[in-house]
Amino acid sequence: MAQLYFYYSAMNAGKSTTLLQSAFNYRERGMTPLILTAAIDNRAGVGKVASRIGLEAEAHIYDRTTDVFELIKGLHETSKLDCLLVDECQFLSKSQVDGLTDVVDKLKIPVLCYGLRTDFKGELFEGAQYLLAWADKLIELKTICHCGRKANRVLRTDEHGNAIYDGNQVEIGGNDRYVSVCREHYKKALSLI
Repeated sequence: MAQLYFYYSAMNAGKSTTLLQSAFNYRERGMTPLILTAAIDNRAGVGKVASRIGLEAEAHIYDRTTDVFELIKGLHETSKLDCLLVDECQFLSKSQVDGLTDVVDKLKIPVLCYGLRTDFKGELFEGAQYLLAWADKLIELKTICHCGRKANRVLRTDEHGNAIYDGNQVEIGGNDRYVSVCREHYKKALSLI
């Protein structure tokens, strides 16, 4: 039975690596997975999902205007899809998450979403908010703070490594702009601002 999964974490927990491993597992069994990623995140190139450990794969892209249900339905009619894997799912809109529920319920395709739960201010991303509310399965992928405790927050940093609290919710970056920390170190870093 198809279900909607939300794999979430702070940065650097291996979300993209896990997604790419899942895609490999489907292909190895002769099945057809489809990878979908946010057009806004083109750090690895447009239409690519890449992990920090060097794995990568081609992907279809979505942006805020994409009707994900119609996109997947059209691709599924052309070539049967066995699974949909969505990277950077925090950038989905409410209506796009609703479309993913239709992919599961109407097309009977399992959907595995991978992304951040919260931004650098500790606020939910829109996609994460509705995935937390509507997903059938919630799976936290864990990473650690520099102190060894579980990291559940993300700090945005400037070019000198200082924490930043102001700015737009979305600013694409990697280790050059963000660091995952525990709640205690998040609060300590922000108290220095």
